[in-house]
Amino acid sequence: MTSRRHELRRYPWQVRDSGQLLLVAAAGVWLVAAVAQTAAEGLKDPRIAIAFGALIAFGELLRLNLPGDRETAPIGFAGALAYALLIRVGTHVVQLSAEQVVTVATIGMIIGALPHLAVGRPARVSGMAARLLCVACVAYIFRPLAGNSTLDRNWGLAFTLMTSLAVLALLLEAVLTALLRVDEQQARFRVALVDEMRVQLPLGAAVGASALLIAFAAEVMGLYSLAVFTAPLLVTQVAFRRYAGIRATYLQTVRALAKVTEIGGYVEAGHSERVSRLAVAIGRELGIHEPQLLELEYAALMHDIGQLSLRDPIPGGATVLVSRPDQQRIAELGADVIQQAQVLGSVAEIVRRQNEPYRAVEGAVNGHPAPGHTAGRPPPGSPSLGSPSPGPPPPGPPLSSRIIKAANAFDDLVGSSLDPGRAAAAVQRLRLDTASEYDPATVEALSRVVNRRSLLL
Repeated sequence: MTSRRHELRRYPWQVRDSGQLLLVAAAGVWLVAAVAQTAAEGLKDPRIAIAFGALIAFGELLRLNLPGDRETAPIGFAGALAYALLIRVGTHVVQLSAEQVVTVATIGMIIGALPHLAVGRPARVSGMAARLLCVACVAYIFRPLAGNSTLDRNWGLAFTLMTSLAVLALLLEAVLTALLRVDEQQARFRVALVDEMRVQLPLGAAVGASALLIAFAAEVMGLYSLAVFTAPLLVTQVAFRRYAGIRATYLQTVRALAKVTEIGGYVEAGHSERVSRLAVAIGRELGIHEPQLLELEYAALMHDIGQLSLRDPIPGGATVLVSRPDQQRIAELGADVIQQAQVLGSVAEIVRRQNEPYRAVEGAVNGHPAPGHTAGRPPPGSPSLGSPSPGPPPPGPPLSSRIIKAANAFDDLVGSSLDPGRAAAAVQRLRLDTASEYDPATVEALSRVVNRRSLLL
């Protein structure tokens, strides 16, 4: 546990909390005003408020972890949106203020979060604040219109408006969450927003549909609609939870496999984890989307697995210091091992090509000169200067391979040292090889990541 905490302290470049504080402060100011207004006016329709508050608390209790360390509360969010969009419960016309909606939603969220705090889980206040702001926006737009007789009589207009507001709330949540991830992980906003929408779209559609069904069905079924139309969302949430659990287990398995090289003494302790974190940070700096980042993380964790085939370990495990043929042989063997899983084909290809030079050298095979090739003289059988070109040079390695090549070389040179001078010298050494070995854009992204880390040490 101590080593794990120390490992986290080594990589503070992703720790940013200014955006979270701003979001929580905005939600807090809105909440204080809403509670004060609700207290002055008194709680209207307390039975309905208690029912929806209980549903929101239940949803917060059953929070769901989505891929990428995203935590959401689909049932609680759907219940809060339905409460904000409520028009009738049975024959009773609901007269709610936007302030009461915010107050009830907040109380429900806090009650649902208490059991998590009791067992030592994080409160995830920023996620709660984002959901609360989304519900508040919907409530402040819709509640003044809910008492309009035209809206009450024209269900087509009501459906259009309510659907538009539900979509607005889901889009706003995606935007706020993307902004938080930009602040925390130094990701690009456009990339973060696309990733958020891709991950949350399926579940968001179920949340919006459930909120609308609850709000419309309440006129016919009363408060029983809460239980009836929450059940399908609960089933959907269970399926998402299983998927997230399988994915987390898969990553843990890969991490355990990556530890084999450390246990066997082939690489320095913590090398694979450091390279993985650094590679992912570089990938975010370069604007790689999350599915490709996951493949990059897998490949970075297992990039040295081929060293298990060596009879004698490389001193310190620093593959950057061995010959090109030996580097390529280690990469090939590692890729063959990964290929056996039959579900990591793209990861195996990333590992296989991690040692290829960024720019192919004329007459080179896998980055080293072809047999018989010497400087200033073409290899045997090559076309003369007057002959037509045989075609364009082979494409360079994929971006993920170039990232791992740079991250691995940097960690081979720096190791677990926290000395900014040593890190700067390593980056400068990589810059000297950008003419052929290392991708210049990748090295510059590495430099920015390292500089941020140095500033926060």
